[in-house]
Amino acid sequence: MPRFKGTTLLRQGSDRKMALKEKILDIYDAFFKDQDPSRGNANFWDELFLLKANVKYIESELGAMDPQRLLKLKENINMLFYHSVVALREDHPIRLVNALQTLCALVRGVHKKTLSDHGFDVINILIGFDAAESLMTNLVERLNSILTGVYSVSLKNLALRLLLVLATVTDNVSQNTILEYLMINSVFESILQILGNPSSRQEHGYEAVLLLTLLVNYRKYESANPYIVKLSIMDDELALTGLGAVISLTLASYNSQFKLEQDDTAYTGWFSAITNMVGSMFVADTNGHTQTRIDPDNCILLALYEAVHLNRNFLTVLSHNHAQPMQPVPSTSCPPSPPAVPSAAQSLHPEGSLPAATETPTNILVTFLTYCSMVMQDLKEERRQNNTKLCIIILTCIAEDQYANSFLHDANLSFRVPLFRAPMRHRKASTEMVWASRPLACAVLDLMVEFIMSHMMKCLPLDLYLRCTGVIHRILCYQKKCRVRLHYPWKEVWTALISLLKFLLSNESSLVGKCNIFELSCQVVNLFNLFITYGDTFLPTPGSYDELYYELIRMHQVFDNLYSMALRHSTNNGEYKITANRLTSSLVNIRAIINHFSPKIDSKSAANKQAALTEEQVLEVVRTNYDTLTLKLQDSLDQYERYAEKPKETAFFTLLVRAIIGDFRKNVVVSNLEQQSVLQEFSTIQ
Repeated sequence: MPRFKGTTLLRQGSDRKMALKEKILDIYDAFFKDQDPSRGNANFWDELFLLKANVKYIESELGAMDPQRLLKLKENINMLFYHSVVALREDHPIRLVNALQTLCALVRGVHKKTLSDHGFDVINILIGFDAAESLMTNLVERLNSILTGVYSVSLKNLALRLLLVLATVTDNVSQNTILEYLMINSVFESILQILGNPSSRQEHGYEAVLLLTLLVNYRKYESANPYIVKLSIMDDELALTGLGAVISLTLASYNSQFKLEQDDTAYTGWFSAITNMVGSMFVADTNGHTQTRIDPDNCILLALYEAVHLNRNFLTVLSHNHAQPMQPVPSTSCPPSPPAVPSAAQSLHPEGSLPAATETPTNILVTFLTYCSMVMQDLKEERRQNNTKLCIIILTCIAEDQYANSFLHDANLSFRVPLFRAPMRHRKASTEMVWASRPLACAVLDLMVEFIMSHMMKCLPLDLYLRCTGVIHRILCYQKKCRVRLHYPWKEVWTALISLLKFLLSNESSLVGKCNIFELSCQVVNLFNLFITYGDTFLPTPGSYDELYYELIRMHQVFDNLYSMALRHSTNNGEYKITANRLTSSLVNIRAIINHFSPKIDSKSAANKQAALTEEQVLEVVRTNYDTLTLKLQDSLDQYERYAEKPKETAFFTLLVRAIIGDFRKNVVVSNLEQQSVLQEFSTIQ
């Protein structure tokens, strides 16, 4: 074999790949040394994008430079960016792939440094101010063409990946000035086309929904966002149904995984109990629960919120089945054939992507309610608290809408809704409770009751309790207004609310210094006042009204103690004096009922020489003494402050979007392995 001084004849495939890699690195190094390797070579750029882009190298080299060095290399970085965009105009698959990879690497690499003005300087270094508008217009137009044209799944994944990289390069999406060009040059229609087509939705639905969600949240409180406007008026039934299908499938996958792990726990029996003792499988919360740990998906839940909050047409999608069932997102451990770039959904779930749902959900809202019951069980971590808060905010928006309430209460739209129940000390472990088919309003009430009963702890999540009782209040207001008599075991609601009041009383000393328990108590008491004043318009039977009075009389000690506590705090000039005073006023009718019926019950007990009357005897006393009861008409019981995102929730959603961006940036990396998969696919095609 001939040998040559200073060189080695390369024969093996691995050596040849290494030589190509070294060549591209030499070219990159020339650019980073402020040289122009294209000078004197008319074919340089055509040849460059035939070489496999080394994404990690570009990112690491740019990320290691100080801002002054980046500014010095501005012209070379602009040149690389410009010619990468130019390369996208061709249909040569290898050049398209490498150009997209190079653009991703340039954007991520430059943004790794915090510059003086975290927007405009970055645009100047990447693109150049003079060329930015026209070049970004060309880039977005070409990306739209790829997303909506006849191109491979992998290439469309890369196009979406570049858009997501552009949208996630800053912690705060509203500080990402480069998104101004996506406001001017919209990708909304491309996203709709992906969602409206079952095939493309299956491959790219998650990424499309993530991108739409991020774009909707860009400067949403500061200026007119065209994506908010377009989402608000969107009436494309196929796209709306597709959006719902992506959301539903993702949530159903979490539900299936949680159910599977709970079933595995039950199957292992005593062995599982031993492992629980050492904490190797589960985490116990402060209320004695043992929880299976599944991290929630804030992104897909935020997408559901934006759709429900902004688009009334989407509410119709909640009430019926998917037009086209979707297949589960493929696992990263079992890539499809031919190999393709893993999607953002897969990358965000590196342990095997989202698990497959065992069956197609019958209704998006059913799937969502089941998901709520799963994620609400464990509130130890801030991430899960935020996820639970977002769940209840979504339910609040639904409960405020007239049309949504109409199908929630429609007896002809009945569903079986599985709700997970956390194992607690006072009850046996139950993986789920499934009632017979009922209107969906029943499942919403079940969910609220379950939350109330399972989170009475010293670190009381007051905000969540206020929102939870607020959902109940909105449902009752609709029933009162429309005279809807929902056949529901209302005693469960009353029992849960009274149990909550008992807990607040028992833990007054520890809670009153941390939060305003009087505000929550007022809300609970006002729910009872709504039943008392207007129950005849929505309770299913006259007997239900009698049972309400029976529960108030039976648990009179709770309300007596609540009044005493409120009176004490309303006269001591404490922090919660005003709220405590409002609580004493709201108890007037409940105390009137107790004071009216208690002597009559005692009198009958004495006449019958019974230590205590039976339930039926007490109910008889109630039924025969309504006429002499005098109650005070209370105003505004059926009024509530309608939900508004701005200004109260702006900080919450800003932090939520920041967390979603952080997850994406941390978990989604355009690796050389992914790139090699794409190149193999295109090599096979050619």
